[in-house]
Amino acid sequence: MSSSVLLAVPSNTPGGLDAEISEHFGHCDLFTLIKIQEGKIASVDTVANVEHGAGGCMAPVMLLKDQGVEAIVVGGMGARPMQVFAEVKIDVYYAAKNSLKNVQEAVDGFIQGDFPLMRAEQTCQGGSTCDH
Repeated sequence: MSSSVLLAVPSNTPGGLDAEISEHFGHCDLFTLIKIQEGKIASVDTVANVEHGAGGCMAPVMLLKDQGVEAIVVGGMGARPMQVFAEVKIDVYYAAKNSLKNVQEAVDGFIQGDFPLMRAEQTCQGGSTCDH
């Protein structure tokens, strides 16, 4: 990890380090943005998610790109948004669904290197079996 990184965590309202993590990145209320410098939290901010209709989950990906996000921790997402994250050079880290109780735990795990990069076979393929 570089000495400075902007991490996004899909969050439920009101966001921040104590916020509950949203299990569906594309439909979260907002993203908590955490600036990490030298392995420590330098700042915490939030940005409201955007409505996505025709563009589907591409709208939130582009929102995060425009915010300067370099990494995101998620419990799951579809193959298409994961592909677009790769195209815009945002690393997607996987934390098992329901394994984290709040954003702070996601940040701590990210700093400690606990989460692997998400693999294509971990993506949701659509349908009712997907619960991200």
